[in-house]
Amino acid sequence: MENHILNIIYLLASVLFVIGLKMLSHPETARKGNLWAAMGMFMAIVGTIVLHHHTSLEPIKIILIIGGIVIGTIIGAVAARKVKMTKMPEMVSLFNGMGGACAGLISLIEFSHLEEAPVPPTMKTIFTIISGLIIGSVSFSGSMIAFAKLNGTLSKSVRVPSYNLINNIWLLGIAAFAAFIVFSGTTDIKYVYLVFAMALIYGVMFVVPIGGADMPVVISLLNSFTGVAAAFGGFLYHNQVMLTGGILVGSAGTLLTIVMCKAMNRPLFNVIFGAFGESGTITGASGTMSGSIKDISISDLAVLMNYSKKVIIVPGYGLAVAQAQHVIHELENLLEERGVEVKYAIHPVAGRMPGHMNVLLAESNVDYSKLIEMEEINPEFPTTDVVLVVGANDVVNPAAHNDPTSPIYGMPILDVENAHHIIVNKRSMNAGYAGIENELFYNPKTSMLFGDAKVALTKLVAELKTM
Repeated sequence: MENHILNIIYLLASVLFVIGLKMLSHPETARKGNLWAAMGMFMAIVGTIVLHHHTSLEPIKIILIIGGIVIGTIIGAVAARKVKMTKMPEMVSLFNGMGGACAGLISLIEFSHLEEAPVPPTMKTIFTIISGLIIGSVSFSGSMIAFAKLNGTLSKSVRVPSYNLINNIWLLGIAAFAAFIVFSGTTDIKYVYLVFAMALIYGVMFVVPIGGADMPVVISLLNSFTGVAAAFGGFLYHNQVMLTGGILVGSAGTLLTIVMCKAMNRPLFNVIFGAFGESGTITGASGTMSGSIKDISISDLAVLMNYSKKVIIVPGYGLAVAQAQHVIHELENLLEERGVEVKYAIHPVAGRMPGHMNVLLAESNVDYSKLIEMEEINPEFPTTDVVLVVGANDVVNPAAHNDPTSPIYGMPILDVENAHHIIVNKRSMNAGYAGIENELFYNPKTSMLFGDAKVALTKLVAELKTM
């Protein structure tokens, strides 16, 4: 009877996972979707602890399980509330890495039990354990390197000669060793520890050479790895909800990776092996980029915006760094009170992770209907009086259209160059995260507003209020 009730709970939890994932596809329902999915996970955990048939689970083990859940819940809740928006990608990498580590440790523990099993393990069981171990370990170590890259601890790329060849040979070595363990049926734990170490090293080797501009794609890909590793755990334990959750995370992460690669016009193979944007500067067909840079004062910009009919704001990572999301919402409200139409242009890979700008602007209560995706907003730029680019760089670089020698050539971008006036707010003329100089800065229609985004926008709002 208890088993039937538990299966029903698992089914309901799986349905809640699917509903939650579906709701996450739109900003207006994303928060509720997250709560629905969390409710499903809560049901699955409580149902497992209370109703699962524990033949040898001592009270002390129950206490340890509950204690671990409580400690993890407190750490997760505090971290989620304290984290700054600029650190959100790092937290996602860290949490994702912990999921991979759990999958890897589960495989290690379960393999150690095979020696004590009353009957020899099947090839299927060993394959499931080893697969979860390798994928989870790669996800863990790779996510830790991504975390280090995002917070600046590690330089954006570390490349060695023939690294592609070395990585591929290492991966083939892991596959060959894993195949030996599976087909030989060995239960010698020393072999598994060796595979575990090799997988951890490969995770480091896999992420270290990848360029900084590709980090959103890498985070999404590693997230799918963690989901697949969890799915193997579901196979191992014959646990339907664990299997369903892992499949959903793995498939969603894979689809998101494909979508983001499409948004960058780069095949996944090229993301992994191409180290996008590490050349440092950009050169055109005729040599080094040249042109003049002009700046604009706060008072002149205020006049320009005050007499505009349509303004599009392009947010980027610099907006998050300056924590200027609230003041930019104030600017939006002020302009709309004066009859100016204001929209936000959202590029799929703006920021440091998928949806970074959506989350940032939602924090300041920007209306979701004003967050317009790239495909929808690009046709509107020719009829736009002023485009205000705040902290974005690579996603508005016309080199993607104009310069076949550029590493970002062919990447879909926001066509801000088609607007009547272009204002770019940056702290300096430094290249963006991809390490590529921006052609847009030299456009005759472009004016630079140098300075911290929060300080500059605050002054702009104050100037508009005096008009």
